[in-house]
Amino acid sequence: MFANVVSKIRGWLHKMKLIKSVQKITKREDVVATEKFYDHIDVWRQLYQGHYSEWHDVRYHTLNGEQKRKMKTLNLPKVLSQEMATLVFNEKCDISIDTGEGAFADSVKDVLEANGFDKHYQNYLEYMFAMGGMVTKVYVEDKEIKISYVSAECFVPITYNGRTVTEGAFLTVTTHKDYKFTLVESHLWIDGNYTIRNELYRDAKGSKDLGTLVPLSTLYEDLEDEVVIKDMSRPMFVYTKPNIANNIEIDSNMGISLFANALDTIHTIDDLVDSFYREFKLGKKKIIVGAQAIKHHIDADGDSRQYFDTDNEVYEAFNFGDASEDMIKEINFDLRVNEHIEAINAQLEILCLQTGFSPGTFTFEATGLKTATEVISENSKTYKTRSSHITLIEEGIKELIATIKDVAALYNIFTGPDKYEVKVNFDDSIAEDRSTNASYWTSLVGSGLASKLQAIQKVQKVTEEEAIVILEQIAKEQNAMQDAEVFNNEDLE
Repeated sequence: MFANVVSKIRGWLHKMKLIKSVQKITKREDVVATEKFYDHIDVWRQLYQGHYSEWHDVRYHTLNGEQKRKMKTLNLPKVLSQEMATLVFNEKCDISIDTGEGAFADSVKDVLEANGFDKHYQNYLEYMFAMGGMVTKVYVEDKEIKISYVSAECFVPITYNGRTVTEGAFLTVTTHKDYKFTLVESHLWIDGNYTIRNELYRDAKGSKDLGTLVPLSTLYEDLEDEVVIKDMSRPMFVYTKPNIANNIEIDSNMGISLFANALDTIHTIDDLVDSFYREFKLGKKKIIVGAQAIKHHIDADGDSRQYFDTDNEVYEAFNFGDASEDMIKEINFDLRVNEHIEAINAQLEILCLQTGFSPGTFTFEATGLKTATEVISENSKTYKTRSSHITLIEEGIKELIATIKDVAALYNIFTGPDKYEVKVNFDDSIAEDRSTNASYWTSLVGSGLASKLQAIQKVQKVTEEEAIVILEQIAKEQNAMQDAEVFNNEDLE
């Protein structure tokens, strides 16, 4: 009935007076988000992409006038977000649905597989850690259930019920000919009915305003102005955020970036890394020559000035005074490689502390940034941070499955039971020693402190229903072995 209109918007929301526009469109004054908060999201986005102009555009002068260069960086926001997303969710993660029968579970898994859930979800978890939030939206297209993924800067939360976001606006910005079009797709509860409103706005290309309301048919021929759904009990989207308290806007329920409280440290490391690479460029051998051998630059006041000429790095002018102007002196510099590496590593330790990673997770060497790859101890800072984020992410996945169930039933695609158990089996092999874990539960069973059923669930990361099947299979195999032993003993007699 309505197409997937959500696409990534980069660098628009905070410039468009968007919150006020959404308030006007939805007739809701208590929108969760604020314009100022989207300024923060835009900074996080630019840092994640590897270039924040206020930090990374360096201006300087040479004899050829003002020059500009891009500062060298380690792109730590990308590294931090990717590392945490990989620790939390990867292709080894398994979603088990226990319903007593397999049809519903198989249908949900087919939907997830058809939508490339494993790949896309990990990517958008990375965006979530970078920009403070993400949304998964469920809809129907050509009689099939689709899942779209939206990052924080192209979604505006409208209503929060104390547990989750229940109303929100999705936005898409596209350019066509000489115009910029912004599609606002609002998901609202009106008189108890789930209502989706679509509005299209047009303005001049490059404009920072939302623009003028135009017919949807201008760009979207099959998109309806309003769709009212009477039998929905939950939103058709799920908002997920990092499990980090928002200390930027304390009263806000929006999520913040994994590195929101480490910006000063990241900036310092960028300065140090840039200095490290410049050390090799500027620390080359210099040859000091007489001033008349070097070009001069006349400034606006008519004074003659000499600048370091990056196009001619070997020669440097010096006024020798009474000494011979023909004097030539060679100077070699000692490179401060170790000092730079030590300073960068000291700041990386602070960065680990600020972002929830264990000390030593990231280290810098002459060859570049290194990430620790050993098994993570359950007592480590990284493991505890990962477990904290998993709490909200697991809840988000369960909410997504519930939404898929409701949408599938609404469009008569498939149905599910009223009660079912969802178990998200995150890949703990990167965060625990499987042999140690198995030995731990075996000892509990042996001492009578846990059942075999519990042990199977914990060690193999399966649901209770699956554990029962495994336990029955073990019992059958043990009985078969006992029967074989009895048979062999009778033959011997």
